[in-house]
Amino acid sequence: MPDVRLDDLKRALLATLFFGAASGIIVATFNNYLSDIHQLGAEARGWIEFPRELPGFFLVFIAGAMLTFLRETQMAAVAMLMTALGAIGLGFLSPSMVWLVLFIVIWSLGDHIIFAVEGPIGLKLSSGGKEGRRLGQFGGARNLGTILGVGTVFLLARLLGDRFGLFFAIAAGCALTAGAFYWGLRIGSADAPSRRLVFKRRYSIFYAISALFGIRKQIFLAFGVWVLVEIHDVPVSTVALLYFIAATLGVVFRPLLGEVVDWLGERVVLAADELFLLAICLAYAFASVLLPPPYDLWLLYGAYVFDSVLFALRIARTTYLKKIAEDPTDITPTISTGITIDHAVATTLPIASGYIWEAYGFQWVFLLAGAIALVGFFVCLKIRIPYPEDESALP
Repeated sequence: MPDVRLDDLKRALLATLFFGAASGIIVATFNNYLSDIHQLGAEARGWIEFPRELPGFFLVFIAGAMLTFLRETQMAAVAMLMTALGAIGLGFLSPSMVWLVLFIVIWSLGDHIIFAVEGPIGLKLSSGGKEGRRLGQFGGARNLGTILGVGTVFLLARLLGDRFGLFFAIAAGCALTAGAFYWGLRIGSADAPSRRLVFKRRYSIFYAISALFGIRKQIFLAFGVWVLVEIHDVPVSTVALLYFIAATLGVVFRPLLGEVVDWLGERVVLAADELFLLAICLAYAFASVLLPPPYDLWLLYGAYVFDSVLFALRIARTTYLKKIAEDPTDITPTISTGITIDHAVATTLPIASGYIWEAYGFQWVFLLAGAIALVGFFVCLKIRIPYPEDESALP
């Protein structure tokens, strides 16, 4: 008789691999696409983040509605369908700003739904005490997919030039393949349905670190690459190569970082991540002040790759939530609530950062992010993981 759990693990890893390829292609080309095809400046780039992140703001309600009739695995399949539709729209159906925003929202909705359910899917396939290791393996699979996707973009860009329609079509195909694998998963079919809405004081630290991660993500995705593209005229092939390098390192380091989470614990890992982020922000702000060309650009390349690898540590939020959850059915809706909270904070940040960039210079954007990272360090120090009999350590 076949091992259903092992079969589901293989399917889930393949789904994650193809999702990584789709996501990697879109992220690696998105900034150059906005700059080259739609001629956006820094201020407009900041404004684009508002519709892109708007689905995350409403995710607690969207996920709550979907959980009434879908399992997490089925939600993941629907998310991949939305990602594919968004990619096709960006590549072929966005002649104006209105259509551009519409398909960004569709792509983003799929992206946010998958991030709400991928952690719970991974936890269902993990053993007690090894959650970080399992989620790290899924992160490694995602990075392997990113390598394949971004490597394809790099080669095509070198051979054919920047064919964004082709790039987004490949991303759509990868997303549809991932959706088929997610739909075939049977894990969790006998579990009690997840709750629709959860908001508890018990999870207040989780909500806080989710908001901090949202801010960190916005600065990195919106303006980390924008420094390379806008200030240093880095072409799409180089951005894709950097993403390729980061993904290659992630194949090795994401599983290892997952084991580090299991070994050192969420408090140490997440606090250290904020300090690393502070150093990265300072590198973005002062690379060209401290170093002459081309060494300043090399430092920025290093900061980009290092920050990409560190994104793997976000799994510590999911493992932390599992350890403090009152009920396993709290996990998916609480992750959705955390995403909504981080977007309530973070959707306005890129807009403000775009104004700051235009008025005072890009350095002040990263100094602001560095200050937030310092605050995040002290928030993460408040994390406590109680023993099963010690509920007093939770808020």
